[in-house]
Amino acid sequence: MANRTDPAAKSIRGTNPQNLVEKIVRSKIYQNTYWKEQCFGLTAETLVDKAMELDHIGGTYGGNRKPTPFMCLVMKMLQIQPEKDIVVEFIKNDDYKYVRVLGAFYLRLTGIDSDIYRYLEPLYNDYRKVRRKSPDGNFMLTHVDEVIDELLTRDYSCDIALPRIKKRWTLESLGVLDARKSVLEDDFEEEEEKDEMEQDGLEEEVAHEKDYYRARSPARERERDWRRDSHRHRDRDYDRDRDYDRERGRGRDRERDRDRDRDRDRDRYRLREEREYGYERERDREREGRERDRRDRERGRRRSRSRSRSRERKRHGRSSMSPRRHEAEDGNAPEESKKKGKKEKKEKKDDGTDHPDPEIAEANRIRASLGLKPLKL
Repeated sequence: MANRTDPAAKSIRGTNPQNLVEKIVRSKIYQNTYWKEQCFGLTAETLVDKAMELDHIGGTYGGNRKPTPFMCLVMKMLQIQPEKDIVVEFIKNDDYKYVRVLGAFYLRLTGIDSDIYRYLEPLYNDYRKVRRKSPDGNFMLTHVDEVIDELLTRDYSCDIALPRIKKRWTLESLGVLDARKSVLEDDFEEEEEKDEMEQDGLEEEVAHEKDYYRARSPARERERDWRRDSHRHRDRDYDRDRDYDRERGRGRDRERDRDRDRDRDRDRYRLREEREYGYERERDREREGRERDRRDRERGRRRSRSRSRSRERKRHGRSSMSPRRHEAEDGNAPEESKKKGKKEKKEKKDDGTDHPDPEIAEANRIRASLGLKPLKL
């Protein structure tokens, strides 16, 4: 029950406020003695007394990652969720610097972007020293403005991941925030006016001297330039961040366009290769077809020539035979034809192809074509 969030508390960024702290750090806080003894039953009114007793800030330290009292009070504020007016009073407290840092840290975790810039940027002018406990357990000195700069520019602080916020120039372009104005700008303008008045008096007194003596002192010019640059260096840092983000976005767009052009060229080259390969295959098929037709024509011509030659040889052989041989051949022709007929009859009888059973006759024909003996059934 002591570790539960207040039922009246609202969810922050769609989740329980205590979930803004990592689970491991949260469990370490719940097990800490300071949390159990000093933070039990605290309310928004009694929390101020505990915050005034703080003497250092920090996250976790030591080998077992023990949380600091500062982290325990941040966790308690997330649990009870005090009103915005109370948190603003914490930030505007000039007497207790650790109370101010505690309120600023809580607002950075739970506040909206415009409120974070509006209430935390004036703390850049707070140069008081604060003690900070490092992860190894040793103390180190820092300043309030350095802690505020860490909250506005870093992603982690005191072992807690800070929620992301928009850049200041983005909020200025949307009209949510006004242009940043330094608190010391009025003092700088008064100093410049005094310098100009003194310079005018000096010019009247030394009008008879040379022109370079009438001009303003180079040392004073350098001092004025240094003062002007000193209170505007933060604006230049924001402008540099904005230009860097813009250039990075443009670089990503250029890389995306380059990849798209490269993919388009690759697809176009592949289509051209496929088209050329298809054309080459068609040409090869046509060439093979023409070669095949030519070979067929050559083969047909050779066959026709060989047939004509064989016919001529037969004609020539018949015409060259003597009449006696013709007669002998004519006389012997009937006998030879008779002998051939008898042989064929014997072969037919021996082959068994004239068998009355048509299946056996067909089998004998197949065996005769294969050079096997006929079936005798």
